[in-house]
Amino acid sequence: MATLKDIAAEAGVSLATVSRVLNDDPTLNVKEETKHRILEIAEKLEYKTSSAKKHLTNAVVQHHVLALYSYKQEMEINDPYYLSIRHGIETQCERLGIELTNCYKNNQLPDLKKITGVLIVSKPAPEILRKAAALTDNICFIDFNEPGSEYDSVDIDLAKISKEIIDFFIEHGAKRIGFIGGADEPNKADIREAAFVEYGRLKGVVREQDIYRGDFSSASGYELAKKMLATTDYPSALFVASDSIAIGVLRSIHELGLKIPQDIALISVNDIPTARFTFPPLSTVRIHSEMMGIQGVNLLLEKFRDGRALPLQVYVPSKLKLRETTQ
Repeated sequence: MATLKDIAAEAGVSLATVSRVLNDDPTLNVKEETKHRILEIAEKLEYKTSSAKKHLTNAVVQHHVLALYSYKQEMEINDPYYLSIRHGIETQCERLGIELTNCYKNNQLPDLKKITGVLIVSKPAPEILRKAAALTDNICFIDFNEPGSEYDSVDIDLAKISKEIIDFFIEHGAKRIGFIGGADEPNKADIREAAFVEYGRLKGVVREQDIYRGDFSSASGYELAKKMLATTDYPSALFVASDSIAIGVLRSIHELGLKIPQDIALISVNDIPTARFTFPPLSTVRIHSEMMGIQGVNLLLEKFRDGRALPLQVYVPSKLKLRETTQ
């Protein structure tokens, strides 16, 4: 009959580590990959304990996910995109019987002893990432990815979206395309803007004076559009970084008495529910943001179950929805 010593020798860990893993010690700080290897060896050697059996069946009720949002909760009011991500996380956790704890920026990190995994939504501050890594190595980014990271991520290909929008406008005769966007970090272009500028210049349709950056709110979109249109020398097509910004842009265009899309056409991103009811209805790129939250939860569970060490990067597809702000 197999002993703890046999398992420790094959797993290459201490006898104490094996004992604590098989007895489900909540204070043990060890990688999920190591836990999984110990449990696999225990099963192979037919080591029998009630705790080991409980672990090997990987009961759903054991799971507890911590979702860290790298922004204040008010952001969900300004941009429903983020609300949709949280809804996806909460829906999937409820569906699978997973305990969930939400924590927003500037809120104190809860004192949690046992966590199955951590979801980090949007780019985290270094301190938040360090605190998450101290809880578990099973971490998944949502709406953010870091090249070379050891962690999973679920994201959208914003650079691809920017290029597709430029190609669409060019195919429909646009010679000059402007950009109105926001910034996640002060004085730094986000992926949408960077890709737009690089690809737009390559295609000869983007000028420096046609790039406007504020934040991801309707109020910002309104003010930026006013500045752009006050020059009277403005582009005939606009790429707007989000639907929330675009709502403000539309108001500014209407106040000047310009016709959409005859005088100026625009495409935004996200396809929030309001996009269909603006005047005129917004042409926008549909982002399945709720699915991003769902897949983040799924990746955490899959990694926990299989002990996978290789990080995965998942891109959720997008689709251009043409309405009445384009010809």
